[in-house]
Amino acid sequence: VQLQASGGGLVQAGGSLRLSCTESGRAFSFYRMGWFRRTPSSERESVAAIRLVGGATYYADSVKGRFVISEDNGKNTIYLQMDSLKPEDTAVYYCAAAKYGGRWDSVLEYDYWGQGTQVTVSS
Repeated sequence: VQLQASGGGLVQAGGSLRLSCTESGRAFSFYRMGWFRRTPSSERESVAAIRLVGGATYYADSVKGRFVISEDNGKNTIYLQMDSLKPEDTAVYYCAAAKYGGRWDSVLEYDYWGQGTQVTVSS
């Protein structure tokens, strides 16, 4: 299984970016996919997740109302639309996939990880 994240870049505060994560090589169904981020001074923190059956979505309080996670089953891809970006959103963003349930916001519940894409928001 491979997860390929893309879409990061440099944007001014208040701007938007859309991250994509495409998976390949899967021989089974994932239960949930999500996005995490990490800064040089912090641990990997949860951002958003989507349950692939039913479509339930979950968001960290810091991004609610600004970020939207979605999926395109036909393309085996999830997206993270990020609007009203703030300098504190600057981080490396990782997509992840979980085979089973559990806490959506725990890195321990995810089995596969993408390589990360850098998002930089200037003030």
